[in-house]
Amino acid sequence: MSTQNARNAQNVMILGGHGKVALLASPKLVEAGHTVTSVVRNPDHVADVEATGAKAVVQDIEQLDVAGFEKLFADQDVIIWSAGVGGGDDERTLRVDRDAAIRSIDGAGTKRFVMVSYFNSRADHGVPEDHSMFTYCEAKAAADDHLRASSTKWTIVGPSALTMDEPTAKIETRSPKADGTANGDDTLQASQVSRADVAAVIAEVVDRPNLVGHFIEFNTGDTPITEALDAHAENQSA
Repeated sequence: MSTQNARNAQNVMILGGHGKVALLASPKLVEAGHTVTSVVRNPDHVADVEATGAKAVVQDIEQLDVAGFEKLFADQDVIIWSAGVGGGDDERTLRVDRDAAIRSIDGAGTKRFVMVSYFNSRADHGVPEDHSMFTYCEAKAAADDHLRASSTKWTIVGPSALTMDEPTAKIETRSPKADGTANGDDTLQASQVSRADVAAVIAEVVDRPNLVGHFIEFNTGDTPITEALDAHAENQSA
């Protein structure tokens, strides 16, 4: 570990640690010098998580109350919510993507909290009620709004459609709004981005307190991730 990394080392916990993005983000966070703990529901996933350099904790976050999350987070500096059902089971989507997420936010207190959401997450998302993703969009909007109103030091990461393409290390971000909500008036619309680039954005965000209060909506683009996040921070504060 370099002197720089040692100075910035934090305890980082990832909820949903066996997800594709989480498994890509974990080694980047470890390489940056952080101590990473990944929470998984299935004991069979422990080996995959530990192969990334993270410590695995088996816990069903769907069953935790606020006090349970407080205990889980006790020694952590940064919480990353990368869990979720992602549609297909409306009742469970609400239990995890909305209800468990909200309890985790309440359990985080004043810690850093990085929420992995999606491009254009907002209450007026425009997805029709008969669409398969309607309940997911509703759940994420509720959780994101609760996060914004919380005492956490929050950042919301909003990638567009996820792919398994090779990373480009370059993105294009939507113009930020001062209140950290989705900018539906911006001309940039959702496209796609690789999961590897999303993982790189998450790892960068953890080390950037100047992105607290930001909703970062992004696609694959032409700007190096570091430069794109610098510009996002400057534009929202302007």
